[in-house]
Parts: sequence; C-alpha cells; structure tokens
Amino acid sequence: MKRTNRELLIKSLKYFAYTLFLMFLAPTVIYQAFKNQTHPWYWPVLIVGILLAITAIAMGFYSLKVIMKSFFGDE
Repeated sequence: MKRTNRELLIKSLKYFAYTLFLMFLAPTVIYQAFKNQTHPWYWPVLIVGILLAITAIAMGFYSLKVIMKSFFGDE
C-alpha cells in the first residue's frame, strides 16, 4: 500500500488557498468593472477580471491534479 506524499499534499493545499483567493477576487473585479461602465478604465479592469477568473479555473484543475498525484502517485 502506498503512502501519501506529504510534501505534495502541502503544496496542493497551498494551491487550493490561491485558488480560493482568486475565486473571490475575480468576481469582485468583474463586478467593479460593470459597476463603472462609463469610466475610462472599464475595459482594462474587465479584462483583468476575466483573466483572473480564467486563472482561478486553471489553478483549480492544477491543484486537483497535484492532490491526486500526492494521494495516488505518478502512474
């Protein structure tokens, strides 16, 4: 029976923390952009918010991949 790789588990939990932070930050930035549509910084803020949302999704998948690797190893 294989044991859990604790170093990878800690690494994946850190990635989950970053993902959670991005999951709250991205909608906030997008909301602020839509709230200020007449402001000249509307498009740059909206683009940053969308990029943060895409990053949150990618980080979520990557952190799941790392946690699975820590539990089951490389196969």
